[in-house]
Amino acid sequence: MTSGVTRLPRLVPSAGLVRRTIAVEAAYTLSRLQVLERIPGNPIGVAYRRLDEGVVAFMARHLPVPGFNAVVGLRAGHERHIAPLAQWYRDAGVEAQFEMVPGNYDAALGRELTRLGYFQAGFHTSLICEPDAATDDTAAVVERVTSAALMEEFLDGYVAGRQIPEAAQFKANVRPWLGLPGWQLYLARADGRPAAVGILYLHDGVGYCADAATDPAFRGRGLQAALLRRRIADACAAGVDFVCSGADYLSTSHRNMERAGLRVRFVRALWREV
Repeated sequence: MTSGVTRLPRLVPSAGLVRRTIAVEAAYTLSRLQVLERIPGNPIGVAYRRLDEGVVAFMARHLPVPGFNAVVGLRAGHERHIAPLAQWYRDAGVEAQFEMVPGNYDAALGRELTRLGYFQAGFHTSLICEPDAATDDTAAVVERVTSAALMEEFLDGYVAGRQIPEAAQFKANVRPWLGLPGWQLYLARADGRPAAVGILYLHDGVGYCADAATDPAFRGRGLQAALLRRRIADACAAGVDFVCSGADYLSTSHRNMERAGLRVRFVRALWREV
């Protein structure tokens, strides 16, 4: 007997899935940085370089967030790009991060990074799942942000969850998130207050769950689990091939994703300067 839910074929690991995961993450990061780049005078110092075969280098000179100052998409044969990119970051006074992904990694990449003074400094987990066609049960908790008024509540929740000190400036910088192509913003409430937020980014047949945050006062109430279920359901409704996300290994976010049905697809190595 079947449950009445159509299941897609199991997502067998492949180089193609890895590259599509990297591509959607890179597209989201670029979209987010371009919002900051459009601020008059580009005060964040946003820059980026697109190289061959999906390699992208991001820079946010005055925003020391590793993911905004990172090189993604490197694979065998790309070691020639490393020295010029390392110099580009050093000339700008920026600490760069080079992301190495299983399936794309080649020993020549590691040797070149080591030669230039980089070492493996950490890991980051990528998770993936088939879109779940089951009925979403989060309507009472999670709502889609579709108006300027809801956007203000979303920003309140984001600032509280990320504990951002310069809240007014941050909000002014990112209000354009509402209505960006491919972006869907979500707000979860607790006790009638904005308590948690999350973003779904749709790109090239992939749903990417990004930028989840929960106000510390409301953690432990299952809000991120609800946000994940809602975003996976909406990605399914949009017809994606799969949903992916990322988290620090064994973090609370990682465990929430596993509970929501995502599974580890690969763990990338993060290389930084010694």
